[in-house]
Amino acid sequence: MTTLSHLECSLCKKRHEAGLAHNLCECGGPLLVRYDLEKARQNWSREWLMRAPSTMWRYAPVLPAAKPENIVSLGEGYTPLIRAKRLGASLGAPNLWVKDEGLNPTGSFKARGLSCAVSMCAELGIRKIAIPSAGNAASASAAYAAAAGIECHIFMPQDVPQSNFIECKAFGAQVTLVDGLISDCGRIVGERKQAEGWFEVSTLKEPYRIEGKKTMGYEVAEQFHWNLPDVIFYPTGGGVGIIGMWKAFHEMEALGWIGPRRPKMIAVQVEGCQPVVRAYNEGKQRSEFWQNASTVAAGLRVPKPLGDFLILESVRESGGTAIAVSDDEMLDAGIGLATQEGMFVAPEGAACVAALKKLLDSGFLKPEERMVIYNTGAGLKYLEAYSTKFPRIAPGDGDKLGGLITPR
Repeated sequence: MTTLSHLECSLCKKRHEAGLAHNLCECGGPLLVRYDLEKARQNWSREWLMRAPSTMWRYAPVLPAAKPENIVSLGEGYTPLIRAKRLGASLGAPNLWVKDEGLNPTGSFKARGLSCAVSMCAELGIRKIAIPSAGNAASASAAYAAAAGIECHIFMPQDVPQSNFIECKAFGAQVTLVDGLISDCGRIVGERKQAEGWFEVSTLKEPYRIEGKKTMGYEVAEQFHWNLPDVIFYPTGGGVGIIGMWKAFHEMEALGWIGPRRPKMIAVQVEGCQPVVRAYNEGKQRSEFWQNASTVAAGLRVPKPLGDFLILESVRESGGTAIAVSDDEMLDAGIGLATQEGMFVAPEGAACVAALKKLLDSGFLKPEERMVIYNTGAGLKYLEAYSTKFPRIAPGDGDKLGGLITPR
């Protein structure tokens, strides 16, 4: 099964023993999972994938679960990579693709990370978890905890999308709405977890969610027949997707599956909350807390990502960039993608479409480059956000084509 070796601090590089429940390193650094990749290389090959399950667990040798019976899976991963021909033609990017993570269980890429994290909780005997979330991670944690029979405590901003709140309640989670941001929710979890006996599964505060999300990198390589794209656009709130994919690329090179070439990693944020963009533009290694964070894209309203230094490192090493778009640009781009391709995506994914247009216009990207946009969630989970673009016509406003028709 797994070739798990140990855990390593991303800051001080201290080695930590696998098989124990870990949060952060003593120095405050997030822990990263390390594998015996030479062993994996000798006993596992790309050809093995032809017989593997059509989920992210097809990459089990580089995932941490030691016993198959502990894996908690709802069919996550192996999402489609869709050629966006009409949108690409309209933008001047003929080699444009969308990796649609909205088709995961609970409608977002968060299913990958929480499948892995909850599987490890089951393996380590953890029976209570707690998580702060802007929405989709809460839904995924509630679903996988329910499947595992684990108690789940969720803290979300009170203006979280209604779909996320209802999902979490339906899955039987204990839900607390907080008058504040995800950072306030995280503070509450941190203050209460010891007394309540919760294991915290916040972004990067445990080592296994990143392992599930890194499978997005393995999949895009496999779907492109082990020839990575030139550019990857990723909506960046906590940024674990970028960090995970960058880790996956290094692992695959060590396995002999790909060469040293890497895609330009583009971190996409919004104007109302762009701590990573500001840090990138100022040449800093860490971001500063973004005051008064505001955006309709709940997943991008993260005032200060814990793994900001890892995000910035990936972006810079890849020759990529960090860019912010406005809420209006983001929603209009989402509608454009839906109109031209029949894909209704989350605002976070739509932000990448708007960013692509800007980077083509500026000349940063060349039209012939092969580009992949990661849509991290289903648009149906964000009807409140998109409703601002489609106000309903009230009775008495008159009969209008495409509006309200009053039967006679």
